[in-house]
Amino acid sequence: MKRRTMLAYAAGMTATAAVALPGRAAAAATDPADRRVLLVGANPGVSLVRGEELSAFASVWIVRWSERGSGRAVVVWHDGRVQVLATDRELGYWLSQYFTRNFPEVAGVPWPEPEVRRADVEVTLDLATGLDARARDVRVRMGGVLHRRTFSTDDFDLAGTAHSLSLVLAPMRTAAITVGGRALPGEVQLGGTPERPGSSAFLAEAEVWRV
Repeated sequence: MKRRTMLAYAAGMTATAAVALPGRAAAAATDPADRRVLLVGANPGVSLVRGEELSAFASVWIVRWSERGSGRAVVVWHDGRVQVLATDRELGYWLSQYFTRNFPEVAGVPWPEPEVRRADVEVTLDLATGLDARARDVRVRMGGVLHRRTFSTDDFDLAGTAHSLSLVLAPMRTAAITVGGRALPGEVQLGGTPERPGSSAFLAEAEVWRV
């Protein structure tokens, strides 16, 4: 992902706070008022950038309820690989392939068939302090809350279908992704304005998807 795209998200259009991608018309299957609830939970995310390119991406899921059950998962993209560690393998695969692979941060990067493993996923998420998520040898951390605001749209494009999405968004100052004891390369991109800061690392809580 080019820097200009990343900075667009840093200005307030992060993965879980972006509308349909330019040039892709999302087909609304139903009137937004009639859409069914698909998932309720939280989905923090972090994109690390090196130079002009995305170098690593992590999507942390706390699914309190969904049509595919509940549980937790960490999806990590780096070095051309996709790893999914989840309390339920089928749920983790669905989160990776239905949601995460269609997020704007990973548009245009290779997304091979994910390596899905069952794991205990421990997540501490606090809108006052940040995030600490662990699963096997993967750890995702975020700190330094910059802002808190709500977001909603009825036009979030997932593979050509418009979804409704609402959430509480908190852009973060710092973040790190560690795999096998190695910190993945790249930096968090900050942007926006003092009144409305943005970041390529963010918490997304009270998240509801409808379709």
